[in-house]
Amino acid sequence: MKYDVIIIGGSYAGLSAALQLGRARKNILVVDAGERRNRFASHSHGFLGQDGKAPGDIIAEARRQIERYPTIHWAKGRVTDAEGAFGDFVVEIDGARRERAARLVLAMGVTDELPEIAGLKERWGLSVFHCPYCHGYELNQGKIGVIAASPLAIHHALMLPDWGETTFFTNGVFVPDTDQNALLSARGVRIEKDRIEEIAGHADVVLADGRSIALAGLFTQPRLRIASDWIEKLGCTIEEGPMGSTIVTDAMKQTVARGVFACGDVARPAGSVALSVGDGAMAGAAAHRSILFPE
Repeated sequence: MKYDVIIIGGSYAGLSAALQLGRARKNILVVDAGERRNRFASHSHGFLGQDGKAPGDIIAEARRQIERYPTIHWAKGRVTDAEGAFGDFVVEIDGARRERAARLVLAMGVTDELPEIAGLKERWGLSVFHCPYCHGYELNQGKIGVIAASPLAIHHALMLPDWGETTFFTNGVFVPDTDQNALLSARGVRIEKDRIEEIAGHADVVLADGRSIALAGLFTQPRLRIASDWIEKLGCTIEEGPMGSTIVTDAMKQTVARGVFACGDVARPAGSVALSVGDGAMAGAAAHRSILFPE
């Protein structure tokens, strides 16, 4: 069987693309390994109509609604290879099953590479975050820490005072220049230069000199990594930016490989549930239009 479209990834962007294509009565396959990027978070915020809901509940409800469309099919597993060209792509699932489609939508997300600090990984999505808009409000204007992991940390440090009293832990990674120090001072940000030994308790920063600073929450800058080596084999371009790797697309989510679309976190350097859903809707509609009007 040859599908009109195979969507790789069944989280927010992938399901949003599937909804558009299912409503267009296209025959599609959604391949999903079941590893949402925000699976560590207990609640999702900033998505209109779904604010405060558990991420898994949002996905479960979306899946229930989408399963009503008879032309949408499902495969649980991980895509281990993909090849082909416009009009005839072949996708390999779990190293065995092979499926064909006229178009591809890449929505498999990214992996967050976190700073190597003891105790940080275990608190990721619980009391350590990357997006102030997603998690800042719930800290209730408590004390907040920003852990430098890249030069982008300065933006975090200047933003977070809107959500609470902020301490900027430079941790030997970032040294603010004179102008940046002035901006931080104007925002009331406290700078802590001592190295971090570990994160303990809820969000307690233990420093190398033995001090422990208790905080309501922490923010840092993960680096985005795309783990699929077959993407470039399809002819897509992966761009390395300050936040990590993303697939290059145009405004309609078309990659440089004809017939291959990309959406969600894999195709934008800063993501959220709301942006991923919008991206997916655009990619699904664009994939449908490419079938109607092949150029």
